[in-house]
Amino acid sequence: MSFDRKTILKHRRILKVFDEDMEKFPEGFQTDQQKGVPNPPLEKPYSKDGKIIDLVSIDDITLNKNYNLIDLLKKRKSHRSFTEDPLSLDELSYLLWATQGVLELTKHHGAGTRRVVPSGGMRHPYETYLIINRVEGLVPGIYRYLPIEHKLLFFKDKSEINKNKLDKLVGQKFILKGAVIFLWATTPYRMEWRYSITSSKVIAIEAGHICQNLYLACESIDIGTCAIAAYNQQVADELLELDGEDEFVVYLSPVGKITQ
Repeated sequence: MSFDRKTILKHRRILKVFDEDMEKFPEGFQTDQQKGVPNPPLEKPYSKDGKIIDLVSIDDITLNKNYNLIDLLKKRKSHRSFTEDPLSLDELSYLLWATQGVLELTKHHGAGTRRVVPSGGMRHPYETYLIINRVEGLVPGIYRYLPIEHKLLFFKDKSEINKNKLDKLVGQKFILKGAVIFLWATTPYRMEWRYSITSSKVIAIEAGHICQNLYLACESIDIGTCAIAAYNQQVADELLELDGEDEFVVYLSPVGKITQ
């Protein structure tokens, strides 16, 4: 049995959101930005009393990155088998910067960040969470990347993670064997503040920008990754203690050393 064409077309609508949803705006409609509502935070707020870990500055990272862009594009592939070797802090710092690194704080439409990936209106509606299994110098557990500061915020120790819940996160168990699992969670209002109900298409597209940068950065240092869109939504959100409505996981990708 397959879905009927009406159902299939209904689920394609997100790909045409600007075309269809623009017709739904009532006359005189204003976005929150147009109303003068303050710009939402450029990154998720956190307690200054939290455990903050310094990452290696991109200018101080010493890694063997000898491939040109054409080589990287030819090499790019998904890897589903990882060794037990840990990542170095230099490697993790590089991958985080390459996916969400902030190049400039601007006053674009009130406030924005120019990063290594593009974003509509400089909104950048994603937070990067990490399930760290094997990184030199870091306690295994869950962390969040602070892109403006280029630091890590410790969230919880691995011993605090419900193993049964973690096992239900994904069906493909190789994912959990990565040295690090990147999880990208969106805060939709950061985009909706400017684009209202047309934001969903942009938010979805931008996950691809981020993950493609991860692929190319991994290939440049002979590390593997594999983008994953099939995961247990409820479990993913619960692991990161997200409400599932105003912040929720959209995409994830395990990263690890590979056999050369």
